[in-house]
Amino acid sequence: MRTLRIVEHLSLDGVIQHSADDDGFPYSDWSAPYRTPAGRDAVLAAYGERFDLLLGRRTYDLWSGYWPKAPASPMAERLNAATKFVATHRPDSLAWGPCVGLEPDLVQGVRRLKAQDGPDLILAGSSTLTSPLLEHGLADALLLIVSPVLLGTGKRLFAAGTPARAFVLVRTQTFASGVVFNTYRAAGALQVG
Repeated sequence: MRTLRIVEHLSLDGVIQHSADDDGFPYSDWSAPYRTPAGRDAVLAAYGERFDLLLGRRTYDLWSGYWPKAPASPMAERLNAATKFVATHRPDSLAWGPCVGLEPDLVQGVRRLKAQDGPDLILAGSSTLTSPLLEHGLADALLLIVSPVLLGTGKRLFAAGTPARAFVLVRTQTFASGVVFNTYRAAGALQVG
């Protein structure tokens, strides 16, 4: 049985968007000034030696335009080798492989993936997949890589209407650049009062 970890780089105000896409986002690559060798090594360790990717179509398209041509590095090698499971209505257009289009029902497709043997699944860069996966209890852990900036605009990790859930803080790492890695384990429904 596989585990699913959501790994996201975000600002203090929850923005995960890093490129303009088609909407004119003004702060492309805003996390670059905070990248350090220690942070890179921590990201590599968080992903692990072997993993598969769960990606939304926009993230797949962005990453497939960069990672196959990226300079050789442990991250490039691992991402390029990973099987990419992509939520898309156009699976025939997936060229950056190995690649598999997810079935139309995201929740059912991820449940099936998690029930199979294989490496852990990493979801990165997709604000549209995060909320339904959390709603249905399919995410086992969150790694939030928080940079010390406020952006005020852009796509956020958690969409309005994301259901309430509880998490347990497992680990915090801080870096000289001001970046903080917070790792959380899913703890089920939110308890109140």
